[in-house]
Amino acid sequence: MSETFETANPINGNGHSAETPREPKAAVETRHDWGCEEVLALLTAPLIDLVDQARAVHRRFHANREVQLATLLSIKTGACPEDCKYCSQSAHYAKTTGLKRESLLDTDDVLAKAKLAKDSGATRFCMGAAWREVKDGEAFDSVLAMVRGVRKLGMEACVTLGMLSQSQADRLAEAGLTAYNHNLDTSPEFYGEIVTTRTYQDRLDTLARVRSAGLQVCCGGIIGMGESVEDRARLLQTLANLEPHPESVPVNALAAVPGTPLQDRPPVDPLDLVRMVATARILMPLSRVRLSAGRRALSKEAQILCFLAGANSIFHGDKLLTTANNDAADDLALIEEAGLRVQPTPLLLLRSESAVPAEVKA
Repeated sequence: MSETFETANPINGNGHSAETPREPKAAVETRHDWGCEEVLALLTAPLIDLVDQARAVHRRFHANREVQLATLLSIKTGACPEDCKYCSQSAHYAKTTGLKRESLLDTDDVLAKAKLAKDSGATRFCMGAAWREVKDGEAFDSVLAMVRGVRKLGMEACVTLGMLSQSQADRLAEAGLTAYNHNLDTSPEFYGEIVTTRTYQDRLDTLARVRSAGLQVCCGGIIGMGESVEDRARLLQTLANLEPHPESVPVNALAAVPGTPLQDRPPVDPLDLVRMVATARILMPLSRVRLSAGRRALSKEAQILCFLAGANSIFHGDKLLTTANNDAADDLALIEEAGLRVQPTPLLLLRSESAVPAEVKA
């Protein structure tokens, strides 16, 4: 039987009942030995059966109707040396996308945006820099200051900065970082069709360093880039066989940006996105499944079906790095219409508050 407790709604200040998961997470046995055929069978199962199974898993381990709002900000935009074919920030496509290089944002400006995000209901603030890899120096020191500032606001802090060394991961952990985002993008087999400037193993090595530093992992992928259904299953298999599972799994549908090599890719079938969400929920029962890029193209009915299938987090705010996102007011209206609730407080799954340095506590 689920328990409830009274907590303040971060949007309007009214008290409401917030559910706790039905089963303690420590008691859950999770698998890390999924075969591709098993995953493919789930992904291609009759949709009603798939969503029904995913919903049962979600209700067992998560607050049934809570959705976390996360805000994503580009803190350094453009001129990335990587050649990811989906990305507007690649220097390889700058002439055709028209995206201009921008310097790293000022720390105070970033923290002001984080405060606005918190006031709008977000409990996680994510900061992305268009770098291939982290370099020690003034810019990285500024990012560390941003992390400390976000944590002082009482929010989860996540960054995505490209590849990083073990010492850099450790410094981020010392600053109080909650999670590091580093997506796998697609299957190992299809990856070379999308990126040639960084290997799949580079990505896995970065995730290993993040884990070694004691940080949460945020790791997902993108569909709609020309991959097969088998590639989608292999991506999910790779994620689900990471040990432990990523605490956060962003599920993205390609936002085909004009000027990029994938600009003419057709839109993703919304039901394919539902299938990805549902399968991720079954394979990684404790993870947050975040409905991420591509949500703007979904009808409200398709978004609600994704929530029903196990998505329990969205990006909230006017932009996802450089691409437009859903209107914030529309998001809140959708959440209310669906009978969902905004998650009232951060859920720090791995790093307890006692492990956060005193200087970054509120």
